[in-house]
Amino acid sequence: MSKRLRRTRKGAIKVDLPPEERELLRSVVGEMRAVLADGDDPALDRLYPVAYPKDEQREAEWKALIRSELSDHHAAALAVLEETAGAESIDDEQANAWLRALNQVRLLLGTRLDVTEDGSERPTTDDDPRGASFALYDYLAFLQDQLVDALA
Repeated sequence: MSKRLRRTRKGAIKVDLPPEERELLRSVVGEMRAVLADGDDPALDRLYPVAYPKDEQREAEWKALIRSELSDHHAAALAVLEETAGAESIDDEQANAWLRALNQVRLLLGTRLDVTEDGSERPTTDDDPRGASFALYDYLAFLQDQLVDALA
């Protein structure tokens, strides 16, 4: 797969995505927004890290203080990705928002798919119903890697 995101000589990050990939990103944003709004998906816990695993009261206080701020942060990153998915280029601030949004989706997908470092959960047959989800997971990782390289 060719470079989709790269730094230009003028300092911007060139977005060279075909229309179907741009549409995929927009649809992922919509799906992620719906999951965040619903709030009932257990995989969302991965987006809200535990600060006090051994103290339920302090953890509850922490969540009360930080959860809405984190939700706003997630929503802002998703909005930037959605607004700029059709752009020819993005600046560093937008690229960082893309990284955050792509990471949110990957964390959610990875949790749902029980992704591990050893990769043993990967589909081994073409008819595995999780195949499309793993393909999306890998594609988002591919974009993240290119953004990190472009920002370096």
